[in-house]
Amino acid sequence: MRKTYIPLFAILAMVSCQQGSKLPAIAPDVITEKTPNDTDDPAIWVNPEDASKSIVFGTDKETNGGVYAFDLDGKILQEKSIKNIERPNNVDLAYGFQLNDSVAVDVIAFTEREKQQIRLFSVPDMKPLDGGGFPVFEDEANIEQRLAMGISLYKSPKDSSLYAIVGRKIGPSGSYLYQYKLQADSIGVTANLVRKFGSFTGGKEIEAIAVDHEMGFVYYSDEGECIKKYYAEPSMGDEELACFGGELFLEDIEGIAIARYPNGEGYLIVSDQQKGQFNIFSRKDNSFVKAVNLSTLETDGCDAVTVPLNDTFPNGLFVAMNDEKNFYFYDLKRALDLK
Repeated sequence: MRKTYIPLFAILAMVSCQQGSKLPAIAPDVITEKTPNDTDDPAIWVNPEDASKSIVFGTDKETNGGVYAFDLDGKILQEKSIKNIERPNNVDLAYGFQLNDSVAVDVIAFTEREKQQIRLFSVPDMKPLDGGGFPVFEDEANIEQRLAMGISLYKSPKDSSLYAIVGRKIGPSGSYLYQYKLQADSIGVTANLVRKFGSFTGGKEIEAIAVDHEMGFVYYSDEGECIKKYYAEPSMGDEELACFGGELFLEDIEGIAIARYPNGEGYLIVSDQQKGQFNIFSRKDNSFVKAVNLSTLETDGCDAVTVPLNDTFPNGLFVAMNDEKNFYFYDLKRALDLK
């Protein structure tokens, strides 16, 4: 039997949210415990030994912020959480980062905006791999253009190289995003700049970034314009492949999650922040499929996995930030309203 934790404040929030979206609201299966400050972006780690012990990591965005770990019941795992991070913004996860010839680890990476850097930790033992942090946008004289926000990890199917694609609070069109190659040697891990790319129409900002590893694409939200699509592989060039969906959003285009199924099937799930709903696009051709109202307020980041986790999430998991210092968890099939 599905467990649903929906306190009164959440029900009231759902009613408020529906004032923006006219679609029927889909209630979450689980609402997490609250973080101290301001939730922003999640990443889901699937435990390869026992999927029921998977972890959802979520950023808490403030000077005394952190990356909080949650179990599948929404309880904070204090021993897996990373505290005292100076405004962590976005977080992403990758599997099998090669530390040496015999050791590979799963990792999370997140931005630490006030220190103008990115962080890298192993999962699930939560050990830092970055010597305190990798500076980003170092060649920018203006400190405002070094304030890291969005991040997504890309593991190349060509050679298993791991890259961090990083966005910032403000930046110039054509080089808004920087791509760093993460490499390990006998001394430690380094982050080396390999590419600058990404057009920007101006007016708002670019925060949400998501990579489709298998298809080789990176997507990002040019918040006031559209969802933009590029090749994730640096050698494939910097041509903009698509700019789509903008006309469907009320105001800010925010978090992007990718639900990956075999043979290129699946969906891009994108937060229509002020409308209180999510627009769903085909993973294959980026055509619009439908919109759903998941009852969240002012959603920034979101993430999805398609593998069964437990009895509550037998069809995968969708996680969305909610503007009440928490995250909402949904069985993926319910979230997408699939029959």
